[in-house]
Amino acid sequence: MATVGLYANDCRINNENLETFSLVWLDINNNNNKENRNTEEKMRNIINHFVKFDNAHECIEYIQHVSEEELLVLIVSNESGQELVPHIHQLRQVSSIYVHLTNTNNNIRWTDQFSKVGIFCEVYFTRTIL
Repeated sequence: MATVGLYANDCRINNENLETFSLVWLDINNNNNKENRNTEEKMRNIINHFVKFDNAHECIEYIQHVSEEELLVLIVSNESGQELVPHIHQLRQVSSIYVHLTNTNNNIRWTDQFSKVGIFCEVYFTRTIL
C-alpha cells in the first residue's frame, strides 16, 4: 500500500519533498476504521509528504533508503512498533517515532528504552520528543 515515491521491488525514492519533515505511517492491520481514517485525514492536513504502509518490511526499506538529510516522523501501532523500532531507531533520518494507541491499557513499557519514541493517543501525548 505504499504511496508517493516508492516503487515496489527496488525502493527508488521520488525526492520531490520540499517540506522539513515527512510523515510515515505503518498500519500492518490496515485498519480502515473511522478513527484511523479521521486520524489519517488530520495528518494529511498537517503535512503534504505522507507515506502509508501496511507491510513492515516495505516500511523499513523505504526508511533505510531515504537520505540521511531528510527527517522522518514515524507513526506505528503498539504491536508493529515493537517489531519495527529496534531496526530503525538508530537511523539518522528517523527524527521521532510515535506509537498510536487506540487502547490506553496497552503495555508500552518497551518504549522506555528508545529516546525517539513517544506515545500518541487521539487526545494527548504522554511523552514529549525533543
